Amino acid sequence: MDIREIQNLIKFVAKSGATEVKLEMDDFKITIKTTEAGAAEASYFQHYPAAQPMQQMMPQHQMPQPVSPVAAPAVDDNSKFITIKSPMIGTLYRKPAPDKAPFVEVGATISKGDPVCVIEAMKLFNEIESEVSGKVIKILVDDMSPVEFDQPLFLVDPS
Repeated sequence: MDIREIQNLIKFVAKSGATEVKLEMDDFKITIKTTEAGAAEASYFQHYPAAQPMQQMMPQHQMPQPVSPVAAPAVDDNSKFITIKSPMIGTLYRKPAPDKAPFVEVGATISKGDPVCVIEAMKLFNEIESEVSGKVIKILVDDMSPVEFDQPLFLVDPS
């Protein structure tokens, strides 16, 4: 089950009126609880193989830095660009490890499937891959910043 399927499941459960749903499969467990207002809160545990180099390299307890508000991109200027958005809530890291170079920089050419950042959610480090090919025009989020679901992270020129 990928992150999009989990997000769709959360939305479905929130709309259905159920208060709690538990799903258990071979390699993971997920529990979705809804509040009276209909908002869903999900927690899931995914089993990974013993070797986890990404978790060993990333800092475990770092306070997220406050994010300065980012102005909404002008519709006219950026309408030709594609926005890579956050698929989850968590802390964004632009580097695979503190002593490594960032995944992407402004001006870098990326292909579909290339990693662009890592988002830490519930002590799990999720590598975020590009869904488009093109040139990175703008990086909209700072390293080690908290991000929300569907928050714009990168602007990519697909041409």
